[in-house]
Amino acid sequence: MMAQAKAMMDDPKFKAEMKKLQNSKEFKNSVKATQEMLSDPGKQAEMEAKMEHMLKVGNDKIKKTAAGTLDSTMEAMLNNKDVMNDMAEMVKDPNFKKQFDEMMKDPSFRAYMESMQDMMKDPSKKAKFEQAAAGLKAAL
Repeated sequence: MMAQAKAMMDDPKFKAEMKKLQNSKEFKNSVKATQEMLSDPGKQAEMEAKMEHMLKVGNDKIKKTAAGTLDSTMEAMLNNKDVMNDMAEMVKDPNFKKQFDEMMKDPSFRAYMESMQDMMKDPSKKAKFEQAAAGLKAAL
């Protein structure tokens, strides 16, 4: 992903577009307004509070979405033998561990793992997870 970002930033078209943006009146006005806001401690604190709230709301939404996805995955594994068999085949793949380790480095995937830990606090969801894990072991 970083290589793609670097390639994009090295692209002459992208550089020209950024130069055009930096010279635009809107951009200059926006930078000036931001600098003025940051020089006012009251405004700075207000913006910081807004950003913290937006971050919290965003993180909560990510966790809820991840929990819903994991819940759906558990249901599919428990109710559809084809899904369970596909999951077993994926786990048997020698590259799976390497791919999984790479996925764990992705912050968005970490949200799924955190959601799974939260789900384990719910006894009924924990039982479903254990049932799915047992089914997966049996399929292996």
